[in-house]
This record gives sequence, structure tokens and C-alpha cells, in this order.
Amino acid sequence: MSPARGRVAPAGRAAAETSPGSAPPVDAATVDTPHGPARITVQPAADGRAVLVLGHGAGGGITAPDLVAVTGVAVADGVHAVLVEQPYRVAGRRAPAPATQLDAAWLAVLEAVRTRFPGFPVVVGGRSSGARVACRTASAGAVAGVLCPAFPVHPPHASCRCRRLQLLAG
Repeated sequence: MSPARGRVAPAGRAAAETSPGSAPPVDAATVDTPHGPARITVQPAADGRAVLVLGHGAGGGITAPDLVAVTGVAVADGVHAVLVEQPYRVAGRRAPAPATQLDAAWLAVLEAVRTRFPGFPVVVGGRSSGARVACRTASAGAVAGVLCPAFPVHPPHASCRCRRLQLLAG
């Protein structure tokens, strides 16, 4: 039987337990979505007061330098960070799924994040494709804000198609 949409299944620790006074451990989990499992990597803040959920770019991953930098700053400032790998990447594909599938998977992940961090304000964002997903779903996801460290206003090699409206979609 498949887990319910938005349900989190542990995927193991990404770092060993830490000693008192050090940063909390990082852990990973899978989240069932309508389009297959997504993977979340959670970097909890010692005394968290909000949650930042970040998505990767279309061909990249959660280790992109800007996502790593934003995550580090967020955790140091008391914000839990959740890095999301979309189902197509978890399945080993490099080509992104259609926007409707990315958005549906993202919303299922947000459900799981809210279950894990009840009552915390949620800010979403990401780089490139992840930023576009965050903008498109901001309203439906009822988020407190959107952070886009990298938002491509024009698709690569196609300067005639502008994506500015996606910034306003949420």
C-alpha cells in the first residue's frame, strides 16, 4: 500500500548525532506526492522560529552554491531549512516534469512540512525552476513569503518569452 500524499517516511540520517550546543543533525526523508516520491533534506535550527522550503533548478540539485549559502544563513538565523528534490530527480531523470506536476508535488511537500513543523510560518523559494514553482504555488500553499535567490526572467535562449507574471502569480 502506498503512503498517503504528503506523508513523510524517514530516509535515514544525513549526519551523525551532535553534542549539546552544536548544530542539530541533518536528516532526510521521502514524501509521497501525486507524481512519485520527493525527497526532503531538513536542516533544523537550534531554536527555530520559521521554516524555509527551497527547491532546486531544473537540471541541478540541492547542492547548488546559492541554495547551500541561503540554507546556512537561514539555519544560523534560527530558521529551519528544508531542501526539496522533486520526484523526477529522485527517479533519476534530469529533464523536468511539466509545471502542473512540479506544482502538485511541491504542494504535497508543503503539507508534509507543515505536519513536521506545526504552527511555524513557512517561506518558500528556490533557484530557477524551483523559484518558479514557489511563485506559482505561493497562494495555494498559503505561505508567509517567497525567497528567490535565482529567478530566470527569460528562458535560456528564448528572450521573447517573459516569466515576470509568474513572480506575481502567488
